[in-house]
Amino acid sequence: MNEVTMARADALDEVAVAASAGSGDKQGDKRAYENNKLHKRLCRLVGQAIGDFNMIEDGDKVMVCLSGGKDSYALLDILMTLRERAPIGFELVAVNLDQKQPNFPPEVLPAYLDKLGVPYHIENQDTYSIVKRLIPEGKTTCSLCSRLRRGILYRVADELGCNKIALGHHRDDILETFFLNMFFGAKIKGMPAKLVSDDGKHMVIRPLAYVKEADTERYAEVKGFPIIPCDLCGSQENLQRKQIKALMRDWEKKHPGRVENIFSALSTVVPSHLMDRDLFGFTGLTTDGIANPDGDIAFDEEPCSTPSTPSGTIPLQAV
Repeated sequence: MNEVTMARADALDEVAVAASAGSGDKQGDKRAYENNKLHKRLCRLVGQAIGDFNMIEDGDKVMVCLSGGKDSYALLDILMTLRERAPIGFELVAVNLDQKQPNFPPEVLPAYLDKLGVPYHIENQDTYSIVKRLIPEGKTTCSLCSRLRRGILYRVADELGCNKIALGHHRDDILETFFLNMFFGAKIKGMPAKLVSDDGKHMVIRPLAYVKEADTERYAEVKGFPIIPCDLCGSQENLQRKQIKALMRDWEKKHPGRVENIFSALSTVVPSHLMDRDLFGFTGLTTDGIANPDGDIAFDEEPCSTPSTPSGTIPLQAV
């Protein structure tokens, strides 16, 4: 997925859009232009995430988990595009777990995937009945549902010979998980772009890690994906994740750029300025008399504030 390949593909996209112009339909031309920009942005961000975290390598067989939601549809679509452009060879297999939820239309995904021409597997497992039997009415079902789903998908990956499992979590999912762990779990922990599974046998990747949810929502509209709602958990309005999602959207509306900064902070961690004794050797810390710009600035009144002058923080030696 090198830059030359992506640039050449982008240039071809621009030519295609320019060729479609001149029809007299200015609004249609503008829509086509914006849609093309969205597609290019998604390809660029997914390609960047794959490269940054070395998610996909030559010869990989990637199981793309397809739920029927907007994000997993977008993931499969973009990965198929990148596969055609990439200088390496890798396989894609779409996998859906039919959990026998009420009103789930079993014919939708096979029809879509047949038309797409991508290899796929539908796994039928009645986890819905298990969840409804074990979880009391009114309680959230996500924890048990996800554990059951995870175990089944690991098994299917083995059976299909897939060495990578691609999930459709995007940037907003990652941030929501970070806040959920901090507010309700008392941990600074997020959702990584790449991680070995808890059974130690599978590599789980999230190629949409840099993609905003707003972009997958719009892309789903542009592509007309046959969205399948989740009747098991989608109606639970008291979910903590929904509360966090509402909080983030309010921040984005009132303070543009705040959410982006928080996401950037996840990849700019300073262990010496946190309090995890296992992560940083506080007990063995000694002074050496050497100036350190990353050292403590305990006497500053607002160490996190934006500098009011171009010179920034005044060194203690100058006071």
